[in-house]
Amino acid sequence: MIQETKIALKNAGKIDPMSIDEYLNSGGFQGLKKAMHIEPVKIIEQVSDAGLRGRGGAGFPAGMKGRFTDEAICHYCGPKYLICNADEGEPGTYKDRVIMEQDPFLLIEGMLISALSIGAGKGYIYIRGEYTESIRKLKNAIDQCYKKGFLGKDCLGENLSFELELRYGAGSYLCGEELTLLESLEGKRGYPRIKPPFPAQKGLFGCPTLINNVETFAHVPYIIEQGPEHYKKFGTEKSPGTKIFTVSGDVKNPGYVETEMGVTLEQIIELCGGMKDSKPFYAALLGGAAGTFVNKEVLQTPMGFDTLKEKDAILGSGAVIVMNTERSIYDMMESILEFFKHESCGKCVPCRVGTNQLLIMFHQMVNQAKGDRAKMLEKMKQEAEYMAANSLCPLGSSPILPIGSISKYFKEDF
Repeated sequence: MIQETKIALKNAGKIDPMSIDEYLNSGGFQGLKKAMHIEPVKIIEQVSDAGLRGRGGAGFPAGMKGRFTDEAICHYCGPKYLICNADEGEPGTYKDRVIMEQDPFLLIEGMLISALSIGAGKGYIYIRGEYTESIRKLKNAIDQCYKKGFLGKDCLGENLSFELELRYGAGSYLCGEELTLLESLEGKRGYPRIKPPFPAQKGLFGCPTLINNVETFAHVPYIIEQGPEHYKKFGTEKSPGTKIFTVSGDVKNPGYVETEMGVTLEQIIELCGGMKDSKPFYAALLGGAAGTFVNKEVLQTPMGFDTLKEKDAILGSGAVIVMNTERSIYDMMESILEFFKHESCGKCVPCRVGTNQLLIMFHQMVNQAKGDRAKMLEKMKQEAEYMAANSLCPLGSSPILPIGSISKYFKEDF
């Protein structure tokens, strides 16, 4: 049976997350100390060479993000910002909460190394306000880092300073999207921005800004300390490293596991004790509401950004919601469509009208005969495709993912 491999959660359950001394005794801040003797551009190169891809959902190369921000800075003389996106609002996802509650110092170390790489002097952790325990532990970690000299003036060497603050989200799912997050951080309403420009060129307060997810930052210290070649020993060629999967639904032991990328869906279910009550597997929703449904055909597919894409599925944030044969995919779909309608900010017409229209069409479909349901599903798919092509932000592009995957894998059930 496959075993867990831990990088982001290597200290989870082993140290007191409230004690910086325990973090230091476990080897904490060794990656930062090593980074302080490396040229900033070399830090970016090592992250790039390691093949680290963003763990927030999109899987964009983290090194490339750093390089774009660094290149923008070369032509800019103002401040630079570093932001950690901890506004974890995807249904079924809580991987970032686990990191923040069990090893908050690791996140801060990853941010410090990233700040060194681009020359940022100010950082923010934008966290959802409902994460009270995460907030408590991060506050404590930040305070202890200031007292120990890891944050503040001259914390990264002579004339190298880094200030770090917490900022709280107010429950908007849309603010987990990086450009909408920037609007919120600036004190504005959480409406999406039109891109380009991207944050690397024009981010917070119009300045070059590097934004990464909690789990992404948590991998940076390991890469710098151990080297990119060692990091690439884990996972697959195109998706190196490890990934935290949050597993819920019809498994014996719901929870979270950290494994090498490339693990199969079947192996993840095995790590969680197998199917609950030994009932047969029917479906899984990968990536949360903005994710894709898959059937048993995908059980043996390696869980990676590219391997799942080949199956018209996505890895997303790592949420895995497992369903047995007694579950209704109709109920799950209705919940997803209601979620999108509720969370649409209403700024653009395709999303504001489209999310409502999809829910209306779904309710009409449920009451139709089987042949007519398949036709309505196709109409819903067309509506979702129109939304994806014309909406301002990723929320409007999201409904096509679950609807399209149902059309691919479960059309015979409609």
